[in-house]
Amino acid sequence: MDLFIIASILIVLSALFGYVNVKFLKLPNTIGLMIVAILFTMGLFLTSLINPALLNLAERLIAQIDFETVLLDVMLGFLLFAGAMHTNFDQLKVQRWPILLFATVGVLTSTFLVGGMSYFLFNALGHDIEFIHCLLFGALISPTDPIAVLGIMKKVGVPKKLETKIVGESLFNDGVGVVIFLTIFTIASGGIEGDHGGSTLSSIITLFGKEVFGGIAFGGVIGWITFKLLKTINDYEIEVMITLACVMGGYVLAHYLHLSAPLAIVVAGLIVGNDTVRDSAMSNITEQFVDKFWELVDILLNALLFVLIGLELLILTFEMSFLIAGCISIFLVLIARYLSLIIPVQIFSKRLEFLPHTSIIMTWGGLRGGISIALALSLTDEMNRDLILTVTYVVVVFSIIVQGLSIGNLATRLLGKENMIVNKDEH
Repeated sequence: MDLFIIASILIVLSALFGYVNVKFLKLPNTIGLMIVAILFTMGLFLTSLINPALLNLAERLIAQIDFETVLLDVMLGFLLFAGAMHTNFDQLKVQRWPILLFATVGVLTSTFLVGGMSYFLFNALGHDIEFIHCLLFGALISPTDPIAVLGIMKKVGVPKKLETKIVGESLFNDGVGVVIFLTIFTIASGGIEGDHGGSTLSSIITLFGKEVFGGIAFGGVIGWITFKLLKTINDYEIEVMITLACVMGGYVLAHYLHLSAPLAIVVAGLIVGNDTVRDSAMSNITEQFVDKFWELVDILLNALLFVLIGLELLILTFEMSFLIAGCISIFLVLIARYLSLIIPVQIFSKRLEFLPHTSIIMTWGGLRGGISIALALSLTDEMNRDLILTVTYVVVVFSIIVQGLSIGNLATRLLGKENMIVNKDEH
């Protein structure tokens, strides 16, 4: 199959699954699409008992889609820019220090906690796995997924102050998490060497610092250039194209310079979406067209992504020990996330007037998504790829469906209806 046929099939499936969800399930689109896709995949397995032709066709289709490349190199930049553009910049500025700690110290802490606990779990279940490979699992599962978080937080009515923390953290810890994963991956592959041939702390810090801080700085530059270009003309068609060029050109150039492209695009999106920039650089009609264009991109790519997540069930290795490890890992990941949030929340809770039960709500609202699956798919067979991929998929599906559907009710129960209504008015 060529690229156009594959894309056409995915678009048709997304439209049909979306119709089924809106007509019958009436769930948030991201969750509903994934559930319908999973049910569809299970239906393919059942039909294979009678005739395997349809299942074989679907497996060939999924085998031709490089999920890691499609998500990390194609979709991610567009989705992050769209999400960052519509994030409240003023609220984000107020919450910048706790968000910074959540996205750095929190992710690192969770990586090692998950890595340590999963090492004992996997070996107890009879899987001979190295500690550094468990750290890879910790690194890919610890960052919350901005795509899943943004898609669901818009619907559940979490108070604005708390939503900003969860969304802001997910926008930044995604880029940081990818850098941590790639750093550990490089060490596991023997790729970081110091002066005497061994892995060195200075080499790791240099790599991490260049990717993260270089990506943030580069994002500021391309965001500023985009703002200047928008300010000097008044043509909504060209201005929409300029924002598109910012994402595509910026993402490619960041990769070429070995900087964190996700972080660069997040920063650029925050600058372009800032109310001050909008007021001084965009006319009303330009603002409407830019917003509608990126809203459409966001809706379309989100639909495709969550359908793909559901269809990825076709490539999993079904072993009972893998599924047991996945179910137990759900609790390990939640415990690690709660522990990783305690210190940042304690530091800033009084100064920034955190809502009560912030740690619990952020733990349950820290959804995992396609990025975790994409990173798991990049592992080699020597890194226990099949085990980690299956465990990751189980955690992601639980996160999106169970946590995603219940986070609103949990927040209401813990904060009280009055607090939810008062904070909702801030939207």
